[in-house]
Amino acid sequence: MKRLLSIVAMLGLSGVGMNLAAQQTPSTPQADSMPQQQPTDATNPQQSPRSFEGKIAKSGGKLVLKESSTQAAYLLDDQDKAKQFQGKNVTVTATLDSNTNTLHVVDISPTESK
Repeated sequence: MKRLLSIVAMLGLSGVGMNLAAQQTPSTPQADSMPQQQPTDATNPQQSPRSFEGKIAKSGGKLVLKESSTQAAYLLDDQDKAKQFQGKNVTVTATLDSNTNTLHVVDISPTESK
């Protein structure tokens, strides 16, 4: 009789242990609890747009911004938006892709006359 009670008790405890093991949370963090990381892409660095001042000019058949302060020329990725400002002094709000020396245009506006 004692042996039978021991076997029943062991089966009962092992069943409880299996049930508890099944209810435990996994030791690895869930995807929804991990902070989301932005994909890193060399062609699209995560940077804030900034202002560039200069004159829109043609260079090699493309419109570029010739920056006033550095005399650097930056290719403009939005040629249609830049076309209406050709030959004019402007402020371009954009992000710079330094690998291609291209400005990814957010906005172009004429520079105020001083």
